[in-house]
Amino acid sequence: MARRLAGQLASWEGLLLAILAVVVVVNTASAPGYLSLQNQVNLLVLSIEKVLVVLVIAFVIISGEIDLSMASVMGLAAILVAWLWRAGVPVEVGIAVALGAGVLAGLNNGFWVAVVGLPSLVVTLAGLIGYRGLAYVLIEDRSIGNFPGWFVALGRPIIGPFPLSLILFAVGLVAAVVILQYSGFGRLVYAVGSSPEVARYSGVRVRRIKLGLFVASGFVSALAGVLIAARLTAVRGSTAEGFELDIITMVLLGGVSIFGGSGRMAGVILSILVVLNLRNGISLAGFSGNVQTAVIGALLILSVLLPNLFATARGRLRRRALGRPDGGESIPASVSG
Repeated sequence: MARRLAGQLASWEGLLLAILAVVVVVNTASAPGYLSLQNQVNLLVLSIEKVLVVLVIAFVIISGEIDLSMASVMGLAAILVAWLWRAGVPVEVGIAVALGAGVLAGLNNGFWVAVVGLPSLVVTLAGLIGYRGLAYVLIEDRSIGNFPGWFVALGRPIIGPFPLSLILFAVGLVAAVVILQYSGFGRLVYAVGSSPEVARYSGVRVRRIKLGLFVASGFVSALAGVLIAARLTAVRGSTAEGFELDIITMVLLGGVSIFGGSGRMAGVILSILVVLNLRNGISLAGFSGNVQTAVIGALLILSVLLPNLFATARGRLRRRALGRPDGGESIPASVSG
């Protein structure tokens, strides 16, 4: 038991846990009552749409791809609901159209990546620009709100202090952990991310898996856009703009490799808590949103750099423990002698 605990604390998740503890202690010292249930719920609710999308983007990145368009899809979905509502279309229909638009955006991204073979970085960067541009075409610089009461209620607490979005996140989190860590589909996602060529030769339908993940990303992003429209009660062309920075940082800081094939939901959840508490702490210190963005940008760089350095250091320690010099490799028994 002690050896297992030591191993966990020496892992990347253990490091994130230590960082989270330091951030929480500093924030608690700065603001008494920081650890209250209501404050922690508020902390999560203010970014709940982002963390909902984080769950599916983790799958996309583990599969060896990336989706930079998710925030633009969120904004487009929110604006579609508002634009159709202003045109006299019932909100229920607007929600269905917004979710359908998210699925179409995911199909578009997935087709060019999985079927045609274009780099996901290029395809989804084009999507980031295109979907956001379409949102601005629909709404220009206006703000649209005045939604019906039942829709606005979706962004408010429905069970104790918990709104619908937080409940959906809890359900999504359980589903993501089970699917990624304990299902055959999760193993296929890891296999595709580790080596799509090997996975393909092993009979894995790589195109179908990647296409499905992009569709899931589009759908969940659109759902998050609908939820943010309900929470904010009004939307404009800049809704959800820049969210992709926080979302990708949360995934990569959680230990998910930018090259695909590795990462666990435990690390992603810890990184979500680190980023949210860090943002809140910076705000409590009186710094502007620009400073917060700069810090998250630095975290994004570190989230790519530090796990590699951490893995290298652990590898060296392991080789020393086995009595091999740094950089040495064991000779397979089948070719020795």
